[in-house]
Amino acid sequence: MFSYQEALDYIYSFVDQEKLAPDQYVPRRFDLENMNTLLSMLGDPHRRLRAVHVAGTKGKGSTCAMTASILQAAGYRVGLFTQPHLHTFRERITIDERLISEEEMVAALERQKPFIEQLPDPSTFEIMTALALQYFADQEVDMAVVETGLGGRLDTTNVLDPVVAVITSISYDHTYILGDTLEQIASEKAGIIKNGKPVVCAPQRVAAEQVIVEVCRAREAPLVLVGKDWVWDPGQASVEGQSFEVASHIPDAEGLMANRRTQEFWIPFLGRYQVVNATTSIATIDQLVRQGTSVSLEQVTEGLRRAKWPGRLEILGHEPLLVMDGAHNVDSVQRLLRALREYLSFDRLILVVGFSLDKDIAGMMKELTSQAHAMIVTQAEHPRAAEPAAIAKQTQAPETPLSIVSDPASALWRALELAGKKDLVCVTGSLFVVAGARAAWLEAKGEEFERDPAL
Repeated sequence: MFSYQEALDYIYSFVDQEKLAPDQYVPRRFDLENMNTLLSMLGDPHRRLRAVHVAGTKGKGSTCAMTASILQAAGYRVGLFTQPHLHTFRERITIDERLISEEEMVAALERQKPFIEQLPDPSTFEIMTALALQYFADQEVDMAVVETGLGGRLDTTNVLDPVVAVITSISYDHTYILGDTLEQIASEKAGIIKNGKPVVCAPQRVAAEQVIVEVCRAREAPLVLVGKDWVWDPGQASVEGQSFEVASHIPDAEGLMANRRTQEFWIPFLGRYQVVNATTSIATIDQLVRQGTSVSLEQVTEGLRRAKWPGRLEILGHEPLLVMDGAHNVDSVQRLLRALREYLSFDRLILVVGFSLDKDIAGMMKELTSQAHAMIVTQAEHPRAAEPAAIAKQTQAPETPLSIVSDPASALWRALELAGKKDLVCVTGSLFVVAGARAAWLEAKGEEFERDPAL
């Protein structure tokens, strides 16, 4: 029988798209044949699930977390599958915020192993997804909230026939796989749309929205557009979070907002984009209510208030301010910088950054160096991590003091040494860099957290 570490080693021994550089990408690995075969051998656990399926470039993890939290507040048993993780693989598979245990994960993998070994060229993503869907079905969750890993159309999670499909903000990412135009990327994301099943779509650029509208029309899938059918009005904000008001423009009295014009909510997240994600979650819950799921506005309020999504504009320290955020493309970096200026008061901005090889490093560095007073470039312990020297060469602001520190933990301590009490230290870029720095901070503060032995 596997130990937990042996189980992890086994899962990671297969092709892992998270760890492949762009020039290692093999297109034929992206199909659903293996996934369907594996699930069939397991008794098709995904067919026993009611699921919310979420795709997008940005905001899909936050939207999943808030949607799951609302359903949990309404008394439902909720499975949540997200990726990547920060500190332990088990973060990816949770029920009611409880991580799958080491014993449960080993038992599920032991059950799958004979079937995995019958597959031609299985992948880590296929195994991960099958583990989650099998676990949720065995545990008889009331609803599974499932985030796509990459794209949508050929993502391993697209074996689901969800009760609601959700598409969050689409922008440029993984272009070597999904295409280099918004239309191509949107088409891949829209692959999760199923015939006749409702779709909730966050605000998009015109080109992306047009693709989604056309796919919904072709598949006769009712489409709800956040920003048109559901609108929001930002309210007061502090370092703890922000309030906002939501209104529905859907002309009937059957849904969540029946007989109400507006409703105020609060979320423990900063950034106007998180208000959009929260509104998308509310619109998703509304679609579930219309299908018979019982959720009240009070339960939505409570679920949003207690939602958690660490490592995303997370404030961990004060004097100096310490913020960690896995902004991994140009749009995300722009949103992060805007949020820092809007919500936080500080003198100097000191950045700790590191990126994956497949990202627009030059574009992100241009944005970051335009605001930074000092920058420390580092590298996560990950096969796709870009070399710090290569990152440093792509800076377009030579006047910004820049140094290289080998690992995220050391880079964090160096940044804090440079900072005064009124400054802000922000760790950003790759979520793997954020994870390394965050683990070092929590460990130094004596805070307990789940982590894998290899981290």
